[in-house]
Amino acid sequence: MSINLIKPTGNEIKISPRDILVTRTDHQGVINYCNDTFLEVTGYTEREVIGANHNIVRHPDMPKVIFHLMWKSIKKRKNITSVLKNIAKNGNHYWVITDFKTDEDFSGSIKNHTAYRRAIPKNLIETIEPLYQTLLKIEQEQDMDASIKYLNRYLADRDMDYNQFIENLLQETPMTELLRNKIKKLFS
Repeated sequence: MSINLIKPTGNEIKISPRDILVTRTDHQGVINYCNDTFLEVTGYTEREVIGANHNIVRHPDMPKVIFHLMWKSIKKRKNITSVLKNIAKNGNHYWVITDFKTDEDFSGSIKNHTAYRRAIPKNLIETIEPLYQTLLKIEQEQDMDASIKYLNRYLADRDMDYNQFIENLLQETPMTELLRNKIKKLFS
C-alpha cells in the first residue's frame, strides 16, 4: 500500500448535493473505473487514477480504523455507509458519504467493489470530525488496535455499530434521506 504524500491545503471543496462520485476497484483496492464527477472533484485525470490504489485520495486526517471497518465489511459482501474525508490532487479536501456495492463474477467470486459518494451535511461533519481526530491521535500515540477498542467502546456506549451510528446522524437531515433514495433508484 502506497502512502499519499499530497500536502493538505486546509481548503474544502464543496460538493453539490446533485453530484455522485463513483469509482470501482478490484479486490485489492486498485481503481479500474471512475466517473467524470470523481475526476472533476479530485483534479486527477483518468490516466492518473486508473491502475492506482484508491488510497490516492486518502486524507492524512482519516483514521485507519475506518478503512479497516470498510474493508472488513465489503470483503464480506456487506454494505457499509462510511463518512470519509478525502484529498484532491491539489491538496484541497472534501467530505463524502460512501456506500458500496460488491460485483461478483459468474462463479460468485468478488470481482469489483463500486463506491458511490455524495455530499455530506455540515452537521454530520461537526459530529464526526472530533471522533475521527480522537481515533487518529490514538493510532499515532498507540496503534490501530487501540483505536479499534476506543471506537468499539464509543459505539457500545451508544448501543449501536458504525453503520447504525452513521445512519442515525443521516436521519437528522431529511434532505439526505431523499438523496439516498434517489441514488438507490439510479443504481438499482
